[in-house]
Amino acid sequence: MTAELVRGQNHTLPQTRLEIRVSAGTPVVAGATLGDERGTVHGVEWIAHPGSPQLPGLEVSQQAAADHRLAVDLEALPAGAHRVTVLLALPVGAGGPVRFGAVPAPFVAVTGLDGTEIATFTLTDLDAESAVSALELYRRQDAWKVRAVGQGYAGGLAEMLADQGVTDPAALAGSIQEAVTRGLARSVAPPPPRTPEADRVGHATGSADHRPTAPPPAAPEPPEPLADPATTGPAHTTQPHTAQPHTAPGPAAAGASAAGPSTGGPINYAHPRRQHAAPPSPPPAAPPAQPGQPAQPVAGDATGWSMDERLYNQIWGMFEDLARAVAAYRSAVDFAESRMDQELDRALSDPRNRIGGAGDRAREAARAKRDELASRAREALDRDLAQLAAEAAVVEPALPAAYAGWGNPVWHAHRIPMEIPMALRIGDLHLPERTDLRIPLLVRLPLERGMWVDSGRTASEAAALMDTDLLRRLAMETAVAHAARLLAVYPPGEFAVHVIDPAGSAAGPLAPLVEAGVLAGPPAAGPGGVASVLAHLTRRVDLVQMAVRARAADSLPPDLDTGEQLLVVNDFPHGFDDRAVTQLRYLADEGPAVGVHLLMVADREEASAYGPVLDPLWRSLLRITPVADSHLADPWVGHAWTYEPLTIPPGSRVLEQVLAAVAAARGAAGR
Repeated sequence: MTAELVRGQNHTLPQTRLEIRVSAGTPVVAGATLGDERGTVHGVEWIAHPGSPQLPGLEVSQQAAADHRLAVDLEALPAGAHRVTVLLALPVGAGGPVRFGAVPAPFVAVTGLDGTEIATFTLTDLDAESAVSALELYRRQDAWKVRAVGQGYAGGLAEMLADQGVTDPAALAGSIQEAVTRGLARSVAPPPPRTPEADRVGHATGSADHRPTAPPPAAPEPPEPLADPATTGPAHTTQPHTAQPHTAPGPAAAGASAAGPSTGGPINYAHPRRQHAAPPSPPPAAPPAQPGQPAQPVAGDATGWSMDERLYNQIWGMFEDLARAVAAYRSAVDFAESRMDQELDRALSDPRNRIGGAGDRAREAARAKRDELASRAREALDRDLAQLAAEAAVVEPALPAAYAGWGNPVWHAHRIPMEIPMALRIGDLHLPERTDLRIPLLVRLPLERGMWVDSGRTASEAAALMDTDLLRRLAMETAVAHAARLLAVYPPGEFAVHVIDPAGSAAGPLAPLVEAGVLAGPPAAGPGGVASVLAHLTRRVDLVQMAVRARAADSLPPDLDTGEQLLVVNDFPHGFDDRAVTQLRYLADEGPAVGVHLLMVADREEASAYGPVLDPLWRSLLRITPVADSHLADPWVGHAWTYEPLTIPPGSRVLEQVLAAVAAARGAAGR
């Protein structure tokens, strides 16, 4: 029976191999410290955190997330460790909440390896605290117990570490938050809460007074709670459609609310999926299922005010369902392996079983049990994967152009729209458990962070095997394809593309854009061209920022293009001096809030001479690759997903056709 603890209460632990599951509803940092009999931490080597996630007998998550699983083996802890304290902290500088009083109460459960809950604790009554000691496992007279602590610290992680006797806690807290920031930079941002339709359409007009008043966070925004922790706990979703993604506010609210609950004011205890306005139009009815068979999937089977929004939400639901189904499978396999190890240890601890056939029989029985458990877990996973694959098969053909791959026939009949779509597809994601099940990677429009196409040979195994010149060409072709997709989904004249190609080395890949006449000007070459384009866009950012802050959009110069701007930079940092690098960083930080976005093609190794000066630039951009690479993480359980770039079918002229349609639409609109 599960013990539901309150602050200060303890409970005896029946086993020593445990999982500690955290469900916070918003990304938090999870860590743990080891203490002696007095609770004193003897040094950084007794602290597990995202930058150093493993200790003997203890492993924590490597990034901030809404859900965590911490693995604990109490018998494997270092000698002298009598206490394990689980710590939670809010990420610093991630654009999310800054105090626990503004987020749902975190829920912590101590479970066995099979998921059976032993004790749970909901951390209520937190307010200004940004870090909290959630619970502790401690040894008392050769028995281990768990105690609900719930001690919060308004001074954050540094104050909490200092309270446990850590030397130089501020430096350690800073290194932990730095590791968290690096982890957030590789995490795919989930859909933020939805804004009214008028807010989203307002961006398509190009009016400066519809721009956000504050820049969105550089790192991915934390996810909204996708399940009510008070009712569901930390259990995984294993059936499709049991966890729908949230619909999202428009970019006008990105800086304040994309991360979830506000950092001020009372907590909203309303269920996150309850409708508080007129209900959206219902999704299409699914065909009746045969008795004993699951319901047939249907495209648009999600909430939303339009078919595009329902498809957007359905894709995010599939993304989360796949992440959680695979997490449940991997956890079950880990449990089977751990159980086999325990059974072998027990069997072979008796010297009588080490001779004759008893030991061999014990090994065979333990392995057979392991294989049986793993096989059952795989059967459950295969059922879920089959449902998701069937759903993907009906969703993919129904996608609008902005969500579709280049091979989808919808592009051949594409017409330039009169308002921007909710999102744009920039690639596909898959996991090794089923590589043919691809989830479209959608990013919200207008873009909330720029992109970086990594042209380095050290970026992935596939890149390391390629010729350097070929890899750079593929990287630039990838950037050109993304620029073309953006031009094709924006209304005529509402999106402009500028190109910096200092050495003129990208003339071939840029030819489709140049020949179609859809660039804002010829690709800029040489130091003078680089300086001119950067000065032009920096001036635009400054003027629009001043107009927004002064609420004086009408005072903008008449020649200022208030539409969205994309700067494609090839072969960075060649052709950039220190001033140009500073301007580029400024555009990366301040540009997205006022409609100026970066699409960089660069090898980070070639910019290593700048050292840590450019670290914020790389983190502010979503890294993608011209070849398959496992570098992106989901925001729920942190799997490493393989990113597959969108490719144009061999021999197809769809890119040229789309760009010709963009040029024709601009001409018809007088742009």
